[in-house]
Amino acid sequence: MALLAPSVAFGQGHPMQKPMPRIVVIAHRGASGERPEHTLLSYQRAIDLGADFIEPDLVPTKDGELVARHENAITDTTDVAAHPEFANRKTTKTIDGHTLTGWFTEDFTLAELKTLRAKERLPKLRPGNTAYDGQATIPTLDEIIALAKKESARLHRVIGIYPETKHPTYFASIGLPLEARLVAKLKAAGWDRADAPVFIQSFEVNNLKQLHTMTKVPLIQLMAGSEGPADHAVASYQDMATPAGLKALAAYATGIGPELTQIIATDGTPSTLVADAHAAGLKLHPWTFRAENVFLMPAYRDGADPATHGRLAEEMAAFLKAGIDGFFTDFPSIGVAARDRFLKTNGK
Repeated sequence: MALLAPSVAFGQGHPMQKPMPRIVVIAHRGASGERPEHTLLSYQRAIDLGADFIEPDLVPTKDGELVARHENAITDTTDVAAHPEFANRKTTKTIDGHTLTGWFTEDFTLAELKTLRAKERLPKLRPGNTAYDGQATIPTLDEIIALAKKESARLHRVIGIYPETKHPTYFASIGLPLEARLVAKLKAAGWDRADAPVFIQSFEVNNLKQLHTMTKVPLIQLMAGSEGPADHAVASYQDMATPAGLKALAAYATGIGPELTQIIATDGTPSTLVADAHAAGLKLHPWTFRAENVFLMPAYRDGADPATHGRLAEEMAAFLKAGIDGFFTDFPSIGVAARDRFLKTNGK
């Protein structure tokens, strides 16, 4: 297991680059609170706001290229429905037990996808983001890696990527497995070492175990407060979060990405997950901090309007105090400020 000790920082071997802080801020789908998610606009904004990692969720195209979309279903995040030439691509599929009707990346070549334009997924909650609708295409993993490298050089600090393999069992079943494609892209970028500025994450188990044999970059086992992985490798995420479950996953993963409520319940009650994970030698990067009331825990909301921004910095502070090693957020500016304030206050 490739553990990253708190004293080890990505990029510390490069004399011209400032290493990453001990607690990392991961821009969830980029700065998705301010720009349409999974676009170069969103990733660039996150970098400008100080994020340590930008997060692309990866899905394949029909011709095997890896692109960034939260889901392979692209109805809600692109203008595909306005393209009459693709009307006959609309279909119904069952993916990980969920039936969806719409358009899907695996039915388009990269060239076809590049004719589409991205749009805001949550226009009612984030109306300001709709001003950027139509300005960006669906980015490839190659483009995201190039952006991270270019901005690392420009800013003299390490900017990493935190890719998630989406629906790996499903994509393997249709002849578009993700793992070898991802590892090859990372290797071509020179990112195939344990200290590469990369974390690979997955909600499934078996593909992370496969990746553990294919690459030395750190792996993160995602988990949720309910249900279980789509590959049924374990009975439930709750079982995975027990001391025995954490010890088992430490054989292939560097850390875990739990749902926020697995660390602190919505009523403010803390669990033992941070202590249990650290006892197993695992890092914790929980998801996802968002500013809108609808996403905040009740104690940090401001009024009853779901779209109103509440006290996100205070919520982040509670989790930082609990001992997390990094976190996902749609609002990296708030996250960076909260992290820096915590480290300064605690003399670290």
